[in-house]
Amino acid sequence: MKRHLRHAWLVLMGFSALLAACGGAMPLPGRRSATVSMIYGSEKEAWLVPLIEEFNAAGHKTDGGATIIVEATPMGSISSGDGIVESTLQPTIWSPASSAYVPVTNTNWRQKYGEDLVTDTPNDLVLSPVVIAMWRPMAEALGWPEESLGWADIAALATSDEGWAAHGYPEWGSFKFGHTHPNFSNSGLISVIAEAYAAAGKQRDLALSDLQAPDLKAFMADVESSVIHYGESTGFFATRMFERGPSYLSAAVMYENLIAAQEASRLRGESDQPSVVAIYPEEGTVWSNHPYIILNAPWVTEEQREAAEVFEDYLLAEEQQRRSVQYGFRPADPGISLGSPLDLQHGVDPTEPQTILEIPSAEVIVGIQALWRSEVKKPVDAVVVMDTSGSMEGTKISSARASLVDFIDLLDDRDRLEVILFSDRMITLTDLSPLGEKRHDVRNRVSGVIEGGDTMLYSAVELAYRELERKGDPDHIRAIVVLTDGKDTASTITLTELTNRIGAQSESGDATKIFTIAFGRAADREILQEIAEITGGKQYDSDPETITEIYAEIAAFF
Repeated sequence: MKRHLRHAWLVLMGFSALLAACGGAMPLPGRRSATVSMIYGSEKEAWLVPLIEEFNAAGHKTDGGATIIVEATPMGSISSGDGIVESTLQPTIWSPASSAYVPVTNTNWRQKYGEDLVTDTPNDLVLSPVVIAMWRPMAEALGWPEESLGWADIAALATSDEGWAAHGYPEWGSFKFGHTHPNFSNSGLISVIAEAYAAAGKQRDLALSDLQAPDLKAFMADVESSVIHYGESTGFFATRMFERGPSYLSAAVMYENLIAAQEASRLRGESDQPSVVAIYPEEGTVWSNHPYIILNAPWVTEEQREAAEVFEDYLLAEEQQRRSVQYGFRPADPGISLGSPLDLQHGVDPTEPQTILEIPSAEVIVGIQALWRSEVKKPVDAVVVMDTSGSMEGTKISSARASLVDFIDLLDDRDRLEVILFSDRMITLTDLSPLGEKRHDVRNRVSGVIEGGDTMLYSAVELAYRELERKGDPDHIRAIVVLTDGKDTASTITLTELTNRIGAQSESGDATKIFTIAFGRAADREILQEIAEITGGKQYDSDPETITEIYAEIAAFF
């Protein structure tokens, strides 16, 4: 009998240890659980993740006695909204970075299913205004803080032949600006919405007819002309700007909390960059308000809805709201006082923003995205360098061909494209020229690429870099995309010679960016990362199953 009791005790102790390892997220045997999944904007990850762990460990229950378990995944606001509409994503809770894209998502859902996905007005979790981050010395050169700055100042700087010399600082060179891609990123979408409002001289009631005005298009094109590249992630922009300093970016659109975090890092002695400040555009801006949306979708049960409401009450409670301040957020509850790092010492002004722009209708948002894409976006000069060596045989070459065709379709007619194939020789499949006039021919030629030979990786990258130096338009974004499945075996130059060549020009933000794709297990990832990062680009890991997704992410930079 004692032996059986001892065995039962050991089982119970083992289960208790497992429960503790899971953060208390596992319900006891025989008890029901109500699991709610959440997709959220990654900007609030540092605040949200610890709260989820604490909530799960506390064992909150529904009225029916089910233990509530929250499972959360960070994801881009626009891509997650599109995934929900397509039902490839089926969360209980959707909390994008802002409400800016919610009208489009709701409209697309209604057109497909005949009812609203988002009902009523969701509560905000935390707040952070979308601002222009600028190095303090540069902001002061423009008259800040005595003078308010805005989109008109950005447009003037972007189109000035003198650049910073017009303000007495020729050593700073040209003005270099950045924001994320408005078809992928919330902050990028808000950027172009704010540009359109500033050009129209409005703060609300922006209409489709406003978008047809030549002056509005010209103003937006002026602002976009100083963009060094776009991107899918606001965090990536912030990281690059704060790592590389004023030579890389003069200013970029991001969230206020990212500036507060950078300044906190600098004040702790963890960054040797100049101080950075938040510019709240005088024409107005939009809150990144992180709405908490319990979806009106067929996969959400009544019990999950109840559980999601319990979790919402937990996040909006005073203790959790106060904790958001330490991460640079403003609590959704205006009655909670602000403190460090939301202060002037950390580059932000808690009395701003003074003017809040109205989120336009879904049709106007879609119209702004289309206008940006077709007429005002900065074009790209892209050179694709594709490995066709013998190791690419089989599914590698077939997926590489198909994914490159898909990548070509993501580029616009105004973009210029060159394709270089390399093995133990190099072949220029198409020279650098506008894609619109040759799209069909390039697609056909790429579809017929075959493999064979050794790998001249370094020589091929050098050729692409030399081609962009010689033929690239300095008023375009210039980028090289390199795909290889192996190591260099046949180049006439060394890695050191290659990196010395491209590194000499890489500090400037508007220099050529190189994006490298390690395709398969044999690719030398360390070398590809070195080549990419020296230019401010990015290295990706991929295989035949994921290569199309990687190309799509790279296309977001353009």
